[in-house]
Amino acid sequence: MKPASSRFRAYLRFLLAVLWFFIARALARHEALGLVQMQSIQEQWQPLVEQAIFLLLLLVGYAGMGLALDGQLHPLREQGLPWRKGWPGEAGLGLAVGWALAVACVLPMVLGGGIAIVLILGHTAWGWLAADAAFFALVALAEEVAFRGYGFQCFERAVGPLGTALGYAAFYAIVQALLPGSNHTSIAVSIALSLVLSTAYLRTRALWLSWGINFGWKASRALVFGLAISGVSSHSPVVQGNPMGPFWLTGGGFGLDGSWMAFILLLVALPVVYRLTRDLDYRWNAPVIVPAGIPVDLSAAAKGQHEAAMGTAAPAAAGLVQILPAAIPPPVSSEPPKVE
Repeated sequence: MKPASSRFRAYLRFLLAVLWFFIARALARHEALGLVQMQSIQEQWQPLVEQAIFLLLLLVGYAGMGLALDGQLHPLREQGLPWRKGWPGEAGLGLAVGWALAVACVLPMVLGGGIAIVLILGHTAWGWLAADAAFFALVALAEEVAFRGYGFQCFERAVGPLGTALGYAAFYAIVQALLPGSNHTSIAVSIALSLVLSTAYLRTRALWLSWGINFGWKASRALVFGLAISGVSSHSPVVQGNPMGPFWLTGGGFGLDGSWMAFILLLVALPVVYRLTRDLDYRWNAPVIVPAGIPVDLSAAAKGQHEAAMGTAAPAAAGLVQILPAAIPPPVSSEPPKVE
């Protein structure tokens, strides 16, 4: 069990990480506005530039904390971004799960009311589609670094994995509640989504799977089906979708992030993600046996045990062998014996 002082230090570092999250977000927004105004960049590029700056500030800030406060030799890897064998497969699995979640939410919407879709197939629209895909990739990675990276790991050392998953689910819900148009349903969806993503991280000890789920969940709905993401419906320049149906099914103008259908399906996704990561959990969460102690000569130890069992009687001393000259028989007399 870790001492209370160690947990307290980890908790202070968690608070510092949360503070840096809000500072970095404010700085990114300010710098993006400045670049758009001073460098004559089109205003449509501002969200992409802002997310790129935000991600860079998070990575650099948390890497500095890990290096200075924890003595981490590879702070980016320790944040959950190791370039380990199989990481593209983990990201691909996450993309598949995120896509499946989006489709599972859209199908009931189509059956319950339908989606009015408008296609814009101009050349410029396809270019902006690639920019929007990069935007969602940066948004998802920034969220994973912020909500499953250094701060998450510090908080885990203080309260354990379950408490950290629940605490960061509440933190993520508070941040999402600040968005215009959020409601009780969107807060519930944020909590469920955060629990799914935290499960993906805890089972793999990396952000690749959770990043793939987050990216697939957001980008599929916006770029493929043209649906609103957290109240913003202008992300896809090619597909514009207008869902029709009950609010609990579509989320209205806020999108599926505010629908009870999404909340239910995200809860169903929890055991699915847990099951899909069984091999990854065994591979990356298995305890590592670190050799320690005093070196032992196994051969000498085995010999000692054998001697203790069989006895260690000293061998008998070798007998002395004395070589004497052969006995000479007495001479035989040739005279006859005397008769008396």
